[in-house]
Amino acid sequence: MAEAITSLIDGDASGIVRTGPVVIYCPGGRNRKRFPDNCVTAYPSEAEALAAARPDEGRYAAIASGPSRSSEGLFLYYLLRWLD
Repeated sequence: MAEAITSLIDGDASGIVRTGPVVIYCPGGRNRKRFPDNCVTAYPSEAEALAAARPDEGRYAAIASGPSRSSEGLFLYYLLRWLD
């Protein structure tokens, strides 16, 4: 007998991809569209992400979607737009 989908999903929703403000560490410049999760720090608001950004150190505020599992097994964030 088929199992209900709700029984297959645990209650914490940690596997759900979210979109929101982040600071991305990319010392090589802002020319990429996807970033590994170890280079991304999520923030609760755009204002907090902008306050935490340090462009001179390669840390830029952005809106990104993720983390999403890639075909290589990595967790990636996808850039939607930079916050300037």
